[in-house]
Amino acid sequence: MLDTVYRDLKSGYVPRWHADIIDPEAAYLRPARCTLLVVEHRGEIVATGAVRDRGPQAPPNPRWVADRFPSGSTAQLCRIYVRPEHRRHGLARQLVRELGEFAARAGGYTALYLHTDPAVPGAEPFWRSLAREVCDERTLPGGGQGIVHFELSMPVPGAVPMPVPGAAATPAG
Repeated sequence: MLDTVYRDLKSGYVPRWHADIIDPEAAYLRPARCTLLVVEHRGEIVATGAVRDRGPQAPPNPRWVADRFPSGSTAQLCRIYVRPEHRRHGLARQLVRELGEFAARAGGYTALYLHTDPAVPGAEPFWRSLAREVCDERTLPGGGQGIVHFELSMPVPGAVPMPVPGAAATPAG
């Protein structure tokens, strides 16, 4: 995950945004309604994805977006990263599906939310293929943070998922 903030996001480690990366156990493994999935291939971590039990905060996000996705009832998808050489093989789609199913099984969530930085190659078209845009900050006066907010449909608990050939994700920890 740290590779991604340096390589893809180009922000580097920013404690207020990335503290969960340094302590994933506290952020994703201890809380009952949170999780972190890790995809390993030949001993190398090639993809990650997580659910956290809080919605976007205002600021820095627009107040109306934060109000629409309140903490506690919003499952936020985050840290969905696939190493460049492993992209375009269905790993991210499988992670999104499994994370959505986790959120549905965890209970108490009414929304499945995420945001993305459209400057990351492939991120915006990927999310547009799966989710509904809620707010594109680039269209706001001043451009906001320049991120795009999305909502996904909450899966039905117990629905039979469609497998992605050759890919497997396992819970971290």
